Amino acid sequence: MSAPTVLLADDHGAIRAGLRIMLESHGIRVVGEAADGDVAVRNAAALRPDVVLMDLRMPGRDGVSATREIVEQGLSDVLVLTSFDEDELVFGAIRAGAAGFLLKTVDASSLVAAVRAVAAGEGALDPRVTRRALAAAAQGVGSPPDIATPALPELTSREQEVLDGILQGWSNAQLAQRLGISVPTVKTHVSSVLAKLGARSRSHAAALVRDGDRRRP
Repeated sequence: MSAPTVLLADDHGAIRAGLRIMLESHGIRVVGEAADGDVAVRNAAALRPDVVLMDLRMPGRDGVSATREIVEQGLSDVLVLTSFDEDELVFGAIRAGAAGFLLKTVDASSLVAAVRAVAAGEGALDPRVTRRALAAAAQGVGSPPDIATPALPELTSREQEVLDGILQGWSNAQLAQRLGISVPTVKTHVSSVLAKLGARSRSHAAALVRDGDRRRP
């Protein structure tokens, strides 16, 4: 597999420089940068990177709005870099279709692994961020009032097993090993689960399931 390409979106030049060094020293190609959400969308459309590494708090257009447009247009997958004080923004980014979430304190090896995972079509969720985000979802924090959570659809037994694995944060390879099926078959089931849930990403699917469980009588 060729080296993934990345667009860095953060309003702090020093942070972008540090991320570039970490990624390029591990064979990841940084093809562009952006200091705000509008530039991130434009550069994603022009450069078509495998992954946009997205800050959520930027001047002008924020990372949530930029993530939504990038995902809806199919320009790239989005991997969010977040801080612990951004619960509402994280929840918004889940609904916008972000494929993963990392803390800004992430080390180089974890960052590279997450970028490669997202570029390969998998999720990348820091457990600390996931717990906070799902807890926020369960409490309705940051839930847009004009977006109704759909009733959970009927899944096949295999799709339910795959969904259970997604909720555990398992990768496609882990799901294949645990379920005794091939990775391409796992990808097919994951796509089916996301389609039935109306989810844009694994993290969005997890939020919908948690919210659906909370709404059940």
